[in-house]
Amino acid sequence: MFLKFTLFILYILSIVISIRLILENRDPAKTLVWILIFMLFPGFGLIIYTVLGRNIRRLKIKKTYRLADDMKKEKLLYNLDEIQELVKYEKEIIYNDKLPNEQKKDYRVLKIINLLLNTGIFPFTVNNKVEVFVDGNEKFLNLIKDIKNAKDHIHLEYFIIKDSEIGRKIKSELIKKSQEGVRIRVIYDDVGCWRFWFHRKFFDEMRGYGIEIRPYLKGKITIPIGGQLNYRNHRKIVVIDGKIGYTGGINIGDEYIGKNKKFGYWRDTHIKVEGTSVYMLQMIFLTDWYYNTKEVLLEERFFPKFKNIGNSMLQIVASGPDSDWESMHYAYFYAICQAKKSIYIETPYFIPDESLLKALKCAALSGVELKILFPKIADHKIVNTASYSYFDDILKSGGEVYLYNKGFLHSKLIIIDDFMASTGSANMDLRSFKLNFEVNAFIYDKTVINEMKKDFFEDLQNSEILDKELFENRSMIHKMKESISRLFSPIL
Repeated sequence: MFLKFTLFILYILSIVISIRLILENRDPAKTLVWILIFMLFPGFGLIIYTVLGRNIRRLKIKKTYRLADDMKKEKLLYNLDEIQELVKYEKEIIYNDKLPNEQKKDYRVLKIINLLLNTGIFPFTVNNKVEVFVDGNEKFLNLIKDIKNAKDHIHLEYFIIKDSEIGRKIKSELIKKSQEGVRIRVIYDDVGCWRFWFHRKFFDEMRGYGIEIRPYLKGKITIPIGGQLNYRNHRKIVVIDGKIGYTGGINIGDEYIGKNKKFGYWRDTHIKVEGTSVYMLQMIFLTDWYYNTKEVLLEERFFPKFKNIGNSMLQIVASGPDSDWESMHYAYFYAICQAKKSIYIETPYFIPDESLLKALKCAALSGVELKILFPKIADHKIVNTASYSYFDDILKSGGEVYLYNKGFLHSKLIIIDDFMASTGSANMDLRSFKLNFEVNAFIYDKTVINEMKKDFFEDLQNSEILDKELFENRSMIHKMKESISRLFSPIL
């Protein structure tokens, strides 16, 4: 009797939450997945929804607007005002078709820049120098050198920081700089760094030397009340003295330098930027810092003047559940639709929504060369399995899928013809486009794009093609696993 009564209550709660989901006008596929989970697993489904299902996008948008209004009233966001003026000026440039350098000949660059200007405060900059790294060893060698040369401040923001060999090296250098008087601030994701819930010595020692460290959206506390576990800060940002910036896919851990036995060599993409685009990385960091501490850090020393650094044109783009628009999602969709010759994608997870999948299939069917590079080794089994169900559509439409077998592929990269490349923290999946806080660089410099293409084709040499005929004849068990995993892809 008690069991029947409990089951009845669980179903009533499931019905109430289902009605609420329907009234929220969410993505229909995601809503149907939750309703299916409630029907099949009423108790377990409610627990999963409590942890992962709450939609905080509207709540965060309102909170972000209040935050910006408060800062503006206090006249503390003069740099944001300047950036808003720059966006207005750049829209006029685009309207009058007066883009600088060679890219002004390609209307598609104008359209993507304008799209990103309209979906957020993401001005393009031309006075930049970009250096591309293809693994963690290159990145950390340069990063540690730049940390050693820091004079005023060092800002770090990472999804994952581990008490590891490379983590301890960076910690040691940061402590030395702090003792020299350099101000150091660190933002880490509380769920990505869940190990520090139990082992606090790593950060406590840094704090003992005056290094300021803050978690982003504390997951351990918010899990019981629901939702925030699902909205993670996936960004990787370093800003040194306001002059040098880093962003990409590499976190701080030994696996990123190839010292994990399971994965071996770790292939990733990260960039170092010098020039005016560093302002945007700095602004993203300082906004995230304010969000977590209510401390305003917008002095002029964080935005130093630049002489002529280089001529690479790029836009630094942030996205997250605190935005009205899914900026990167929209930009990727438009760029894919505008491809004339080729689309090259590197991603560790491939969970596109229906619009992106359809755009990719249309491109392949129209004769555009579509190549997707994906890791043969899985680090998240369900997501990896679900990805193969989407590859079925890609292969049928004429695209090609390659499985990287030199080690683990964690690179997040898309190259469209020779007019645009984008790399950063965002994967080609729904979580990156809709749920996580991400940051990417959209690059319009043909020299940098060609370098990335060269790296892409070198990666193909260390890959095996996913044979269409063999894949179509895979066992029914594999197909079932993929299809079941795909059912849950809207919430993965």
